[in-house]
This record gives sequence, structure tokens and C-alpha cells, in this order.
Amino acid sequence: MTSENFKKWNIILGWIVFAIALITYSLTLEPTVSAWDCGEYISTSVKLEVGHPPGAPLFQMLGAFFAMFTSNVNEIAKMVNFMSALASAFTILCMFWTLTNLTKKLALKRGSISEGKYIAILGSSIVGSLAYTFSDSFWFSAVEGEVYAMSSFLMALLFWLGLKWESEIHTPRGHKWLILISFVVGLSFGVHILSLLVIPAIVLLYFFKTYKNINAKTTAVATVVSVVVLMFVFKFLFPFTLKFFSVSELFFINSIGMPYNSGSIIAAILLIALFCVGLNFTHKKNKVLMNTLILSVLFIMIGFSSWMMLPIRANANTTINENNPSSARELLAYYEREQYGDTNVFYDTYYSNSYKRQQDEKRPYKDDKPKYEKRNGKYEIVNTYKNVVPNWSDKHKGVIPRMVNPASEKMYKSIAGIPQNSTRRPTFKENIQFMMSFQFGYMYGRYFMWNFVGRQNDIQGNLDIFNGNWISGINAIDEARLGSQKKLPSQVLENKGRNTYYFLPLILGIIGLLYQVKWDKENFFTLLLFFAFTGFAIIFYTNPKPFEPRERDYAVVGSFYIFAIWIGFGVLALYEYLKNFANQKIVAIAVSIVSLLAVPTLMASQNWDDHDRSNRYTTHLNAQAYLESCDENAIMFTIGDNDTFPLWYMQEVEGIRTDVKLVNTSLFATDWYIDQMKRATYDAAPIPSQLQHDQYKYGTLDVAYSLEHPRFKDSVMTIKNLLRWIASDSDVTYVETENNSKEKFYPTNRIRIPVNKQKVLENGIVAQKDADKIVPFIDITIDDKALLKNRILMLDILANNNWERPIYFTGGANADEEYIWLKDYLQLDGLAYKLVPIKTPIEGKSMFDMGRIDTDKMYANIQKWDWRNINDGEIYLDEQTKRNSISMRNNLFRLSEAFSNKGDLLKALEILDLSLEKMPIKDFDHYSLSLGYPEAYYRLGDSKKARETSNVLLTIFKEKLIWLSSFSMDNTALIFDEIDTTLYMYKNLISQAETSDVDKEYIDALKEEFMTLVKMFDHLIPDEQ
Repeated sequence: MTSENFKKWNIILGWIVFAIALITYSLTLEPTVSAWDCGEYISTSVKLEVGHPPGAPLFQMLGAFFAMFTSNVNEIAKMVNFMSALASAFTILCMFWTLTNLTKKLALKRGSISEGKYIAILGSSIVGSLAYTFSDSFWFSAVEGEVYAMSSFLMALLFWLGLKWESEIHTPRGHKWLILISFVVGLSFGVHILSLLVIPAIVLLYFFKTYKNINAKTTAVATVVSVVVLMFVFKFLFPFTLKFFSVSELFFINSIGMPYNSGSIIAAILLIALFCVGLNFTHKKNKVLMNTLILSVLFIMIGFSSWMMLPIRANANTTINENNPSSARELLAYYEREQYGDTNVFYDTYYSNSYKRQQDEKRPYKDDKPKYEKRNGKYEIVNTYKNVVPNWSDKHKGVIPRMVNPASEKMYKSIAGIPQNSTRRPTFKENIQFMMSFQFGYMYGRYFMWNFVGRQNDIQGNLDIFNGNWISGINAIDEARLGSQKKLPSQVLENKGRNTYYFLPLILGIIGLLYQVKWDKENFFTLLLFFAFTGFAIIFYTNPKPFEPRERDYAVVGSFYIFAIWIGFGVLALYEYLKNFANQKIVAIAVSIVSLLAVPTLMASQNWDDHDRSNRYTTHLNAQAYLESCDENAIMFTIGDNDTFPLWYMQEVEGIRTDVKLVNTSLFATDWYIDQMKRATYDAAPIPSQLQHDQYKYGTLDVAYSLEHPRFKDSVMTIKNLLRWIASDSDVTYVETENNSKEKFYPTNRIRIPVNKQKVLENGIVAQKDADKIVPFIDITIDDKALLKNRILMLDILANNNWERPIYFTGGANADEEYIWLKDYLQLDGLAYKLVPIKTPIEGKSMFDMGRIDTDKMYANIQKWDWRNINDGEIYLDEQTKRNSISMRNNLFRLSEAFSNKGDLLKALEILDLSLEKMPIKDFDHYSLSLGYPEAYYRLGDSKKARETSNVLLTIFKEKLIWLSSFSMDNTALIFDEIDTTLYMYKNLISQAETSDVDKEYIDALKEEFMTLVKMFDHLIPDEQ
């Protein structure tokens, strides 16, 4: 093969690999909205709205472009998802060409390139790029409408462009690649800042290419410089530009008296003028380097001009307008994620500060940031920001603080080996131990091994041996870490997330890594830095706590990209080791084919079933079920991502139930969101509220403290009077704090909500048949410590609604405050809970039994649920889908129970059958929550189905017990709780049969089998001495 032939095949095979990736991702694409942030990204893309900080305007504009290719609203999500698939396929294309570039350089280190070596280079590139194509974490992001796929593409593109720049750096016009790199860097700000982490690697490519005196010292200096360049772009260039615009806007409006946005326009003109002057001057003076640097900065600025979309659309008051970045100052706050608070990864406060909140003696308070609002033609500061934020003492601060979240204290202590009763500050050693063992070890280590060794299942791990671990498929190794792998139950074996690669990708990658270390140390160090920044640096910067709401492996895929490159090098290494044993061309082909089968093909076959989201509509179903549970013109309080973003998607994109006003209680603590809730959206009226903007603006009414007032002792305050108290400007309603500022307080926590029975019935909040159950008033006991802004505004809605509109809660949390202390007055109408003036006490019950049921209403609502193919046995039911099913199946079970209590056994059976038909016990896990089914069927007189459901559960428990019995005595402590729980559930089913079944032989057989299972654990019981 000649050099020209190699170039031709390099192009052809690159596009073939691209096609394989694109076909793979297209075939496994989710056809609609997915869980977590996808609903938000799709919604904000289609209508060019403003999503959560720090924003993704370029992603949104491209998403809007892709959405134009369909006129069917039901296909829009699929088109945005396809954008991720296409971006991921282009990532693989860039990777292939990156591999041919680097592998060719590596091959040249051992002399000229023969035909066999050319084949090995192409084989290496195919194997490496396809290994990444089929890797677990990258594939996950490739089939949904999230930013990580496009971010990976920009990262891969930047590195490939860096290699092109390096190869032509000494040629005329070679710096054109640097200009293009700069433009892509700017574009990256419009997708995700993760892409910027390739910058240090590009700087090292330049260093190794241009500097002759390369040694440990100069390499160390170059590494530091590369980090400085990254920080310049990330922490200085863009923030400084936004600050320049912000200062200019404030000056020209507040000092000169010009109209709003004049300062931003003048700042833009000045910036353009500066670039023109700089480019003209350096061109005339023939200062090539300075001219190139100015051009680079200019193209970065052009790239992140996509951010102009945010203030433009924010000023249009779009339905979704998070943080309302409508001015230069607000845009800066949006970029710096001010709403998430200040964190310092190098020096901050430990969780132990919560024991005794000591403030600094010399400076107990520090300044907040001033909040500007447009008023009277100027920008006015609306908050008191001087000396209002507690400045904590250094006694509970430390260097490189890892354990900072008080809510995670118990897990911090457990992982770091700190006694649970300790109230001291963690030592530096304990802090680093947590970072190394949990963050770098358990989190990153597991994620890495998932991708290149294998994954135990798709269930989130919690430092246990049963879920979320890496696994190889080699029993001897797996048993040493995770206990017995013998007699595994079908529950384990049939989990689609169970993937085993037998260490083959890892071994090939290590071979390639070691080979590069030996022959090409410079490029190895470049890749190592890339690996570290996209892996360990991300973990360090984000400082994850135990345990996050979901696994975060998608954030560190950049490091897996680099390891896949080393997998590719492994093919070349094997060729070099084996080339003398046979014809070199045959060896190259053989090594490439064997490696292709042993790594990418194996990974594809193992990973396909748990990455195939085609024809899956489970998140869509969940969102639709929430909305269709609501009466017309309802207000529904949502809590987290998965009961909010998919619902936004349903309304914004598909136009489903746009009459429902969705109020996210987390965002409801911000003034900009409250303002938006006070506006009508589509068919939904504004929220009823008496509090005005100045009464809840930033820095005002962030909290109201509970302080018993003598006048209100042992009395109850009506909710209207509470809100009048909250809204009052009288000094009587304020208490002075330590820093001489005034904070609102409320004089009693016993609140009464009057009930207008006529309005309740007229507005259909309660059916006429239940009129006699309506109470004259509702008494609640709110928090006896403090109310945060979001709770005050929720009470504001309640006080001003006057029973005109139905109010719903998604039930996404158990805390009393999420229901504004109204758990005793809820009605389950499907998947959501409606506030009704009928008391149904929750005391002594679990959250699964919360609320009464109007059987007719709930029955009518569930008929609207679009189940589609949820039970076809083909679609991938991931952990999130199974979590969602808990509420759906439990609520259907409760409806069946309610019909049974009314004596309507036919409908009770119909609903019970429906819940199991759509969500079979075996397929949807969470078996402890299915124990009620046999008893329910017995109660309804269907012994056959009672036994069927019981046998399904008994088989699952039996298989698990047989597996657990194969563990050795050394593992007793790890499995004892599992054994105990499983035996308890098994015994529960026997008790149900004893109580309700008339077949004594059947019951005796169950008991006999139970005793047999119990005896299997005799070897785990220590001998008596």
C-alpha cells in the first residue's frame, strides 16, 4: 500500500466507521422525550427558550434547526435526539482520523512504514474508534437529546484540529488551523464547557512540535502554561467580556442616562473597534504572532456570539426563561451560575460547620452580590447586599475540601472512617481519603471499568456488592470482589445492563498505552493530560457527594475517548510484536480482525440490548399520566427533574394539557420564576397571588422565622391573615437579626384554611356525592422554625385561590413541606394528588397510602393513559422506568382496593389485572412492593391468579436464596440483610396462603420448600463453642 492509497483508504474507512456509528445510534434512538434534562433541552430548543445555567444556546439553535425537518409534533423529540446521534457519529469520524494521525506517528518511531504497517494503522483506527462507538457511557448520551453528545463531538473535533495544526504549523498559512480551533472553542461555550478541557492537550501539541529543548523541567512549565491558557479562556476571557458589557451598560444608563441596552451596544462597538485597530496595527508592523493571537481571540468571540440568543429570547418573555438573563449583568450571573451559590474547590467549609455555626470573629458577615433591576429608566440595586452573608470561621474550613455537604454527613463519615458521633472537623488525611476512595476510586474507577471490563447491572450502586459494580465475566476475579457468582438468579442474569467483556478492551488498551510510553513519550504525555483533565479533573471540580440522584459517568466520557485511542494503539503493538512470525500483510489483517472481534464486536453484542431505546415511550407515558390526572385549569406543584422537564416537553412541544399551570417548587424560591408564574401561559391562567414583586424580590423574604407572639399564643391564624402579616411593612412583623438587618417572622405556626363548600362543589374540586364529607375548615401546623420563600409563595397561592382552581401535587417527595403540610387532605386522582377539603389522616400510614380515592374519577383518568408497548417484553426498561412504575402500579393497586371496599369486585379485578398486564412483576423489579398482589386476588376470590402472582414472587425469591446460599461464611456480613429480607418476604407469601387458600397440600408444599431453603444457610451459622 502506497502513501496515496493509504490516504484514500483513510478517507473511505473513516466514513465507513462514521456510517456504522450513525446506523447504530439511529437504530437505538429514543423516539420521544427521555428522563432527566432531556425534556428541558428539547423544549427550549424547539421554541428557542432559555434553559438552566450555564446555558446551551448553540445546542438549542441547532435543535430548532433539526426540529424543522418534521411537521409532526410527535416526531420533534426524535429529530432533536437524532441530532445527538449525528454529533456522536461525527465524534467517531474525528476519532478515526485522530487515530490514523497518531498511530502513523507512532509507527514511524520504529522506521519506515511498510504495506503491513499501513494496514495495521488502519486496523488500529477501526478497532479504537469502534470500541468507543460501542462503549457504555458514550452510547448512552448518543441516543437522547442532551448536550453531552455534541460536547463530545466538539472535544473530538478540537483535538483533531489540534493535530492538523501541529502537522502544518511550520507551513505558510499553517496557523489557519489555530483560527479554526479558536472558533470551535467559542462554539463550545454554546454547548457545554466540558469541551474546553482539550485546550491543555492542544497547547502541549504546540509545545512538543516547536520547542527543541524538551526535558522534565520544560515539560512541567509547558503543562502549567497549558492550564493557564485553559483558565484564561474559561475564567477570564468570557467572564471578563461579560463584565465589560455589564459595566458599560450600567455606566451609560445610570450615569449618562441613555436608554436600556445602549451600553451593551456601545461595548460591542468598542470591542469591534479594538479588534480592528489591533489587527490593522499588527498587520502593518508585520507582527505575525500578535496578529494571530488577536485573530484567535476574535474568533473565540465570534464562536460564543451564540450566547446573544439568551438575552434576546429572555427579553421576549418565553414560557421557559430560567434566570431571565435579559441584560448583560444578568447574563454574567447566568454564566457564573450564581443561583447555585459560591463553592471553592481549594478552600471551603466542611459539613462539620453545621454542628456549631461559628462565624469569623473579625468579620462575621461578608457582602452578597448586588441585584440590579430595571426601574425608572435606570438599573437600581434592589437588595441589601452589604454584610448580609455569614462569613464562617476557619475552624471548620480546609484545603481541598471534599466533605462539604451536611446532608451527606453520615456517608462521609462511613467512607472516611470517621466515628458517627464525632463533631470535629475532618482531618486533611480523612478528606483526601474520601476523595481517593470514593470520588476517584468508587465513582470514577467504576465508571472506567464499566466501559472497558464490564458492568454488573443498570441499578445505581450504593457501595454494596449487589448493584452498580464493575464485573468482568471471569468468575474467579468477580467472586473475589463481589462474592459468589454461582447459581445466579434469572433476575441477575436477565438484567440487560449486565455486560461482560472479560477484560479484553482493558488489556488491549494497556498494551497500547505501554507501547506508546515506550516509543512516543511526548504524545503519550499529551494524551495522558487529556485523559486526566476529562476524567479526574472533572471529578475534582464537581466534587460529587455520596450519593448523587443518578450515576454521573456521562460527564467523564472524554477520558474514555483517550483510552479508546490506546485500545487502537494496542492493535499496532500486537502487529509489531507478531510481524516476524508470518507475512506482515497477513499478520496485520489477522491482528486487526481478531482485535475487531475481541473488542468492538464483543462490546456491541453485550451493550446493544441495554442501549436500545427504540420504540420506548415510558417517560412520555409518565409525563402524560401526571397531566391527565389533573382537572381542567389546574395548578400542579412539581419538585424535581423527572416530574418537571418531561411535563414541560408535553406542553411546549406536543401541546398536551396546556391548561395546567406547572409550578416547580425548587425554582419557586427565585423572584424571576415567581414573576413568570404570575403570567398566563398558553391556556393556563396566572397563579392566584397577592404578594407583589417588591415583596419577594431577590434578597427579600428569602426566609420568614417562626417566633411565637404572646398575642397569638394558643390561637389559630387564618391563612389570609398570615399572608397579610407576611405582606405587611409594619415593623411589628419583623425581627432584628445579629447583623442589624430585619427579617420577617410569623407569630404562630397554627394556620386555618376556611372552606367555601359551595365553591368547592361548583368548581368540581369535590364530587357532589362526597358533599357530606367536606369539612368547614382545614387546620395545618406549618414549620415551627422557618418558612423559605418557595413555601411562603405556595401558601400565597393557597390563600388566594379561594377554591376556584384545583391544586395538585406530583408526590415526588415525602417531606410534609412539599405538600404545604396538607397530607391529610389529598385525593389520588391518578398519578397526582389533588387538594380536597376532606380529611383522610396519613398518620400511621406510608406515603404509598396517602390520600383518599374517588374511584369514578380516578378510573376515568387512567383510561386516558397511553400505555403503548410498555409490556411487549422487547423495549429496554431501565432503572428510571422501573422507579416510575412504582407509583403507577401502587396507585392502580390502591384503586383496585378502593373498588373492592365499595363492593365492585369486577372493576377491582379489572384494575388489578391491568396493573400486572402493563407492568408485570418479573419485568419491573421492586418485588417487595408487589407482595400485596396475592392477598388482593385472594380477597377478590380469584385464587388462581393469587397463586400465579405468588408463584412468580416465590420463584424470584427462591432463585435469590439459592444464589445467596452459595456465598462463603466470609461474606456473611455483606449478605445477611439480603438473606433476612428475602426470607421475610417468602414467609409473608406463605402467611397469605395460610390465611386465604383452602388447599392444605399447596400450603404444606410451600412450608416444606421454605424449610429446605432455610437449611441451605446452615453453613453460614457459626458453630457453638
